[in-house]
Amino acid sequence: MAKEKINFEDEQVRSNYRHTTSHIMAQAVKKLWPDAKLAIGPSIENGFYYDFDMEHVLEPNDLLKIQKEMKKIVQANYPLERFELPRDEAIKFMADLGEDYKVELIQDLPEDAIISFYKQGDFTDLCAGPHMESTGQIKAIKLQSIAGAYWRGDSNRKMLQRIYGTCFPSQAELDEYLAKLEEAKKRDHRKLGKEMDLFMIADEGPGFPFFLPKGMVIRNELESFWKQEHYKRGYEEIRTPLILNEQLWRTSGHWDHYKDNMYFTQIDDEDYAIKPMNCPGSILAFKRKLWSYRELPVRYAELGQCHRHELSGALHGLMRVRTFVQDDAHIFMLPEQTKEEVVKVIQLYDDLYKMFNLTYHIELSTRPEDSMGTKEEWDAAETALKEAIEMIDAPYVINEGDGAFYGPKLDFHLEDSLGRTWQCGTIQLDMQMPQRFDVTYVGSDGEKHRPLMIHRAAFGSVERFIGILIEHFAGKFPLWLAPVQVKLMTVTEKFAPYALEVAEKLEAAGLRVECDIRNEKIGYKIREARNERNPYLCVIGEKEVEAGTLTVRNTKTGDEVEMSVEELQTKLLEEIDAKAI
Repeated sequence: MAKEKINFEDEQVRSNYRHTTSHIMAQAVKKLWPDAKLAIGPSIENGFYYDFDMEHVLEPNDLLKIQKEMKKIVQANYPLERFELPRDEAIKFMADLGEDYKVELIQDLPEDAIISFYKQGDFTDLCAGPHMESTGQIKAIKLQSIAGAYWRGDSNRKMLQRIYGTCFPSQAELDEYLAKLEEAKKRDHRKLGKEMDLFMIADEGPGFPFFLPKGMVIRNELESFWKQEHYKRGYEEIRTPLILNEQLWRTSGHWDHYKDNMYFTQIDDEDYAIKPMNCPGSILAFKRKLWSYRELPVRYAELGQCHRHELSGALHGLMRVRTFVQDDAHIFMLPEQTKEEVVKVIQLYDDLYKMFNLTYHIELSTRPEDSMGTKEEWDAAETALKEAIEMIDAPYVINEGDGAFYGPKLDFHLEDSLGRTWQCGTIQLDMQMPQRFDVTYVGSDGEKHRPLMIHRAAFGSVERFIGILIEHFAGKFPLWLAPVQVKLMTVTEKFAPYALEVAEKLEAAGLRVECDIRNEKIGYKIREARNERNPYLCVIGEKEVEAGTLTVRNTKTGDEVEMSVEELQTKLLEEIDAKAI
């Protein structure tokens, strides 16, 4: 009888598979180092880990030994047998095995908790499960790395040794995953950002990125494109101050809900905060005058600099920083305009993401525990978002309890060329801040009414979106975004005058051109230009100068053709105008 195929697409099956593999790894470690004490070993996204307290200091070579022992356990095809023990017996059982960490875990469980164990061969572990039926179901395993981890994440407790690994139902799937990891390393935006001289992060400012000239080209092009798309859709651009007084942040609710992530200063003996978000400033801009219902919706767009305190261990290139520009917009609208405005924002996001060949899925995040406002207000807001998504028939999933403290939100998770997802765009519906700031408009009845408010950001932050694009395109940006669009390289210095003449013509047409007229070998110049990921390379030698032409190589396709300067200019301007990927 054929074995039933493992459905690795099923989230629960995937978790069971990875969790079982962590137990196999723990059994292997105990076999090799019997004095090792077991801590915890959960399944995680893309794999599993297990923490150990042991005298032997693990080294990379040990991973191969452990993996070899794991293979024996898999081949033994031990069934995973679950059993339960009363609390006192469970504590004694683990204490007799010398598993102090397991004893502590049992002692911290509620009095009425069911205490369960899983046995495989001569190995038993405290575990709630569930698991696969047997160790023989695990097919392809790769132990990846060793790290330190404090017991229960407490820096005052002992440092344990953690082994990370991954596993798949077939070797082919494992190989594919590992190949993607290798490709991701090559595309790491920190590595490419340095090679392409786009940005830097200095020791003097951890989490505070410097954008260099070539990085600023990308940034300026992105922001210009963003502004054009917003102007077309009825947004007006504003800019609000970086620092506002403490009372504003108390009114907005950030003082109670976000204070630990904020930076503060004093001016004239008064307390001020550096803004972590743009919304309170946008509200003040809206409140400067009394609006009629006929003037709504009002759509304010802002590329606003924000500062948020992130722990040093969480910082990661451009993906997690302490200062960033949020591509914000705030829409003030009548309640009956809500669905229509949300639909328009979704359509804007759809257009923007398609421009970069990014697909996405939507998550609806609902009321968190520390929310402001009544259940009725939240229910109405969540219903409005659901109906808006359903109006355009967009698929979505519900993310319970992950909304902002002032309202539910839609999060847009982008999928890049490696199949990785990034949370970027967000649409947050807010009925709380208009109340807290007493924001009003005059209705058709001549009375004052409360508008609803949408907070939204398409890129999330300009910095993070650039980091995503660097990795998505592997540094090979579309022509309209590329810092250098054409690189001219001379075979020898004597062809420099022609190269400079060509550069002047192309630059006059608005193209970004770089000339390499150094007295270096042409092979070296070409290799350097490829590392810079320039879209078009032109080698200039005797033949090109005599014919008044260029030999043009498209670095994405590898195609090489001879053309006139005018032909190249026309081709590139057409490609830029189309914003071709």
